[in-house]
Amino acid sequence: MKKHLFKNGIVLLIFFISVSNSANAVVKLPSFFTDNMVLQQKSAVPFWGESDQKSVSVTSSWDKKTYQTNVENGKWKVVLKTPVYGGPYTITINDGTTKTLTNILIGEVWLCSGQSNMEMPLEGWGKINNYKEEIANANYPQIRLLQAEHIENTLPQNILKVQHDGWNVCSPKTIADFSATAYFFARKIYKEKNIPIGLIHSSWGGTLIEAWTSSGALTTIHDFDAEIEAMKSETSRQALQQKYNTEIAAWEKYLTSTDKGFQHEKAIWATPNFDDSSWKTMKLPSFFDSNGMSNFDGIVWFRKKFTISDNSKDFSLSYFADDDDVIWVNGNYIGETKGYNVERHYTIPSQFLKKGENTIAIKVYDGAGNGGVYGDEKIALQSDKETISLAGDWKYNIGADSKDLPAKPYLAQGQNRPSAIYNAMIAPSVDYKIKGVIWYQGESNAERAYQYQTLFPLLINDWRNQFKDQNLPFFFVQLANYKQQKEQPGDSDWAELREAQFKTLKAVPNTGMAVITDIGNAEDIHPKNKQDVGDRLANIALAKLYNTKINYSGPLYKTYTIKGNVVIIDFDFNESIKAKDNVLKGFSVAGTDQKFYWAEAKIVNGKVEVSSKEVPNPAAVRYNWADNPNGNLTNISGLPASSFRTDLWPGITQKKK
Repeated sequence: MKKHLFKNGIVLLIFFISVSNSANAVVKLPSFFTDNMVLQQKSAVPFWGESDQKSVSVTSSWDKKTYQTNVENGKWKVVLKTPVYGGPYTITINDGTTKTLTNILIGEVWLCSGQSNMEMPLEGWGKINNYKEEIANANYPQIRLLQAEHIENTLPQNILKVQHDGWNVCSPKTIADFSATAYFFARKIYKEKNIPIGLIHSSWGGTLIEAWTSSGALTTIHDFDAEIEAMKSETSRQALQQKYNTEIAAWEKYLTSTDKGFQHEKAIWATPNFDDSSWKTMKLPSFFDSNGMSNFDGIVWFRKKFTISDNSKDFSLSYFADDDDVIWVNGNYIGETKGYNVERHYTIPSQFLKKGENTIAIKVYDGAGNGGVYGDEKIALQSDKETISLAGDWKYNIGADSKDLPAKPYLAQGQNRPSAIYNAMIAPSVDYKIKGVIWYQGESNAERAYQYQTLFPLLINDWRNQFKDQNLPFFFVQLANYKQQKEQPGDSDWAELREAQFKTLKAVPNTGMAVITDIGNAEDIHPKNKQDVGDRLANIALAKLYNTKINYSGPLYKTYTIKGNVVIIDFDFNESIKAKDNVLKGFSVAGTDQKFYWAEAKIVNGKVEVSSKEVPNPAAVRYNWADNPNGNLTNISGLPASSFRTDLWPGITQKKK
């Protein structure tokens, strides 16, 4: 009897172990294989995962076909044949335990990437034009959204970290924090073609193009060898960091020595009795780029008198500064902060204050882009007993101009290390079959715009290699107009970055460029009209990929000839070439002395003739060559012409790497 019970017990134990193992044998899938996903139509689509069983079967509902594969080293992979767009469908995976993915669509999958203008959401920090209405109307169940997390890594990863548990159906509840540009791109294509669209959004504000490029591609140009080696070796990393620490310390010491606000290492412009009567006036908070100091980088000092009735309490002060600041009250050092996007919180001790008149001084260093004191318009000193507004007129003076300084040492950190974002936010998804890429980036590389002529084509070809598609469509946004307009023609790193983008369009096949120099914002690097940006990208895709007859490009510079004192410019996309309003603007001309003057321009027989009384022997023409140009050349499309130049003279970024 006991022997019989023992045998039965063994049988039951084996049964329960078997059931337990079976229950635990749930197949594991990558983060982008979820309910609601979109698979690329008419393609051989890789589909993979992990299992601790010997084999896996995958059944697709659209063709009721079952794919059987063995598991090797815990991994398995099949290739699904997808039909023309449609759905919803299911995919069932069985490795002893069944897992079914539902509400799958077959359609077009687009990877949407870049920096903050691609990342800019409809709501959140973005708050695009008419965002409340756009969100309320975003009821497009045939558009699906996949949002990648911000992750960087020193080595290529296999797992893409995503938000919201994978793919989501586009609705007012899911769209608010998604890329506005990507959404409007998909919406336009869907409205035109009724094809389901899947958007993989993988972007990160403030990032550099080299961070999105694989280390293998970057090593072919040798511009980032030290940084890439430092990511592989702790010893190399420490050596690079030590080198940077030495160089930045020397540079900051030199900066202070050239700062007019210091004398014998003492901040003389911060002392209360300093005579600032000859200084100019600027309203704060604001960017000094918008106050007659366009394109200025360097040190600006601000001073202001304020009166308090009670100095028995400490005061607090909060604001933003771009990039770095130091603050004094009555000549007493209060504190300093580095970083353009960091809110300052300073405490002014009561012992540094006196009843009646006091003096506050703020020194701001700006290395690129906008600079100044910005943030809450109600900037104020606050104590338990009183609030003293500091908004309004401040005295200001230039302490040092970056043009007179050696280049500031730079060391890429975190996500901006070469290949760091590619490794974590692109590499894990390169086997996911996509239709193409839309890209909006370049602002962060403007200081090295000439180098971008190499980096941008490098990234495109790198991604095509990684996604195993040499013809992968790659459509991108040219930089918008931004910063204060200049009265006279001159140099511009943003114009040079646009030139790098334009040259990439010309040199790299199956690319497209959306020009948006007519819808930017002088005061905001993140213009809120993302509807037109998305639509213009979509028009390129519709024309090039979806057989839609649509005018998708403004005029693009082709060639030039010189006849006497006139330069004749010929364009591609020159049908009905015209000025958008009245007289053509934005053209400048120079002789061999390389000094540019605003020019008269007129359209003759579909070409633009450019001349200037100041330049009897012209050598070169430039159009919209500025951070914030005001040119108005267009064509039948109504879209703006790309900026261009006919000369090959060295630009202001040519030697920067």
